[in-house]
Amino acid sequence: MSQVVGNTALAYARVWHHVDASDRVLGKLAERIAIVLMGKHKPIFDASADCGDYVVVSNARNVKVTGRKADQNIYRHHTMFPGGLKEIPYKEMMQRKPDEIIRQAVSGMLPKNTLRDRRLERLRIFEGEDIGIFKHNIIKRWEDGTLQ
Repeated sequence: MSQVVGNTALAYARVWHHVDASDRVLGKLAERIAIVLMGKHKPIFDASADCGDYVVVSNARNVKVTGRKADQNIYRHHTMFPGGLKEIPYKEMMQRKPDEIIRQAVSGMLPKNTLRDRRLERLRIFEGEDIGIFKHNIIKRWEDGTLQ
């Protein structure tokens, strides 16, 4: 009889992480969020299994970009109508929907496969300090930007 013990439901249990985006660089923040959403920080990581955790981001309006990206970044989307390509500069997007900036950065860092949308559903982004009812779920916080 084999002595190997498989991954239990406890190993796949999802934990809620909270990160404050104030004065954090967008790229590094999105990279660490993507790692947690994929579950790469867990010892049971499997690329074909969805074993990632939940991430709650607060203060999305205070995220920073380096260099001249604030002047040069342009966000594009298409309305699917003829001539429907819309372009929004970074500064205007930060005024309208700062949560969408972080969501698109994290989406770009996740693998382009069928698990991507499911992983993005576990990402909650809030413009300000208040995270609503999710504050009761938080188990881990990233004060210094690390995962532990």
